[in-house]
Amino acid sequence: MYPEVSLYIDGKWCKGATGRSEPILNPATEEEIGTVPHADKADLDRALAAAEKGFAQWKHVSAYDRSKIMRKAADLLRSRADAIARVMTLEQGKPVAQAKGETMAGADVIDWFAEEARRTYGRVIPARADGIYQLVIKEPVGVVAAFTPWNFPINQAVRKISAALAAGCSIIIKGPEETPAACMELVKAYIDAGVPAGVINLVYGVPSEVSEYLIPHPIVKKVTFTGSTAVGKQLAGLAGLHMKRVTMELGGHAPAIVFEDADLDTAVKILGVNKFRNGGQVCVSPTRFLVHESLYGKFVDAFTDIAKNTKVGNGLEEGVEMGPLANGRRVTAMEALVADAVSKGATVKTGGKRIGNKGYFFEPTVLTDVSDDARILHEEPFGPVAPIMPFSSFDEVVKEANRLPYGLAAYAYTNSAKTANAIGAAVESGMVSINHHGLALPEVPFGGIKDSGYGSEGGSEAIEAYLNTKFVTQAGL
Repeated sequence: MYPEVSLYIDGKWCKGATGRSEPILNPATEEEIGTVPHADKADLDRALAAAEKGFAQWKHVSAYDRSKIMRKAADLLRSRADAIARVMTLEQGKPVAQAKGETMAGADVIDWFAEEARRTYGRVIPARADGIYQLVIKEPVGVVAAFTPWNFPINQAVRKISAALAAGCSIIIKGPEETPAACMELVKAYIDAGVPAGVINLVYGVPSEVSEYLIPHPIVKKVTFTGSTAVGKQLAGLAGLHMKRVTMELGGHAPAIVFEDADLDTAVKILGVNKFRNGGQVCVSPTRFLVHESLYGKFVDAFTDIAKNTKVGNGLEEGVEMGPLANGRRVTAMEALVADAVSKGATVKTGGKRIGNKGYFFEPTVLTDVSDDARILHEEPFGPVAPIMPFSSFDEVVKEANRLPYGLAAYAYTNSAKTANAIGAAVESGMVSINHHGLALPEVPFGGIKDSGYGSEGGSEAIEAYLNTKFVTQAGL
């Protein structure tokens, strides 16, 4: 069963003050499975007041006790993973095994930040004279406004909530309207673990209305956003006007480089799985495949076989490897990108079309002979379309990898230590993974550079964005 979706404000589940809502559709069937309430300004004012009150309480809870509550939330999330996975698949479409994996990974994220809560160390700086103490103290920044996307309804929200709680902050989450219930179930785990009223508040609504009200508000001290570069720039600009601390995890267009000495089978297998995972609707998905000319033909053939044999269907069905895209807009976007590439000379090796007329299904697609001016080589595709291009030299492929203003993730495959070291240094990206797909673990940094944003949502770096550094110096005591 799909749960009834509600706002969560000041310790209570509720509907919006005006009764506004929008339908929630199952992307595999296009059937309405529920409604998501919209928060208006009155609801946001209540959430702001609650978060302010919650922060005043939570910041005085010891890091040790905050950690214990968070560990309990992680355990609750694991115990509910099967039920939550089904809910996520109904509203988002990804195969239920992937949905359960996302839920379990979310619990690991909570555990990581629970431990980080107890390690928000300051330091003592040696003084230049006797009797002087120089102390660096870490304090929570305050109320956080967080904006999360629909492609990973738990994975993205859990990083923001957990980092905020670990630091001693309160938070208002603007959850995704397309996939609200999984995010709601995540919030329930924290609540049932004992997080006090007001510390977490969950709202939905018209994204621009919510962001334009929350970000400038004087109660909000920190903004964190995951989403498109275009929207991220707008929100970062708004936050900057009001001197709000910002973390931005934005779009990417990840190069996947396969050098002439790479293990071809390994490269094809790993890149194939990660290209079509979640229908390619992943910010760190490999999106520009750059293969050395000596391996190009073999790689294209092998990758095309993977695309052809990827089982597409309802994520609740046995053996499905790729579900529908999240909404009809994504199908239209894929059709437009493929049509543009073909009009400029590209060859469709497989796929390229919508599947059926019910549900937002799109064929895993491979393109070759892609023109330099094709839109797909300039715009983040965010779908199951893989353009594959040959290259001949190291300098050539580095130039192509760094050509775009994005810098979120990059991948490379080689058996040469020299090449691995060189490509790791040369590629302009916040994350580089060589010979495997090693991103997004709780303990490692997660974030981009250039137009892909700034700040980290993983590793020990993540909690720093939720902390103020205070310097206290004293003498004569």
